[in-house]
Amino acid sequence: MKPNSRFTVAIHVLTLLAHEAGGEPVTSEYIAGSVNTNPVVIRRLLALLRQAKLVRSQGGPGGGWQLTQPARAITLRDVYRAVQGDQLFPMHAGAPNPRCPVGAGIQAALGAPYAEARLALERQLGRTTVADLLRDVRAQAR
Repeated sequence: MKPNSRFTVAIHVLTLLAHEAGGEPVTSEYIAGSVNTNPVVIRRLLALLRQAKLVRSQGGPGGGWQLTQPARAITLRDVYRAVQGDQLFPMHAGAPNPRCPVGAGIQAALGAPYAEARLALERQLGRTTVADLLRDVRAQAR
């Protein structure tokens, strides 16, 4: 199984938009160049971020993407919820065998530990903003 990097790429995109804040809107092609991926991948991710009201787009010449709010108001928890949903660890894609002694109860047994892990992760992610990351990125560039 290949790990999903959608969350990390979304953070990259928002940090880039924060870096460009105050300037012209940023195109998905420009963003894709920074991430080093296809603009289609970026547009799909931006659609999720727009649905969460973290970014907005402007069409036409000079159009592109911008943050909807200051970077200091966007937490990593906001980004996580926008692109990953509410499940930290999804359950089986199909139902386990109900006649198996483990399969019959594994999903119920995992419910509480998974919920606790998600809450702990979201608490931690809520402590960091896109502005914090931008500050750290700028410090690394010096």
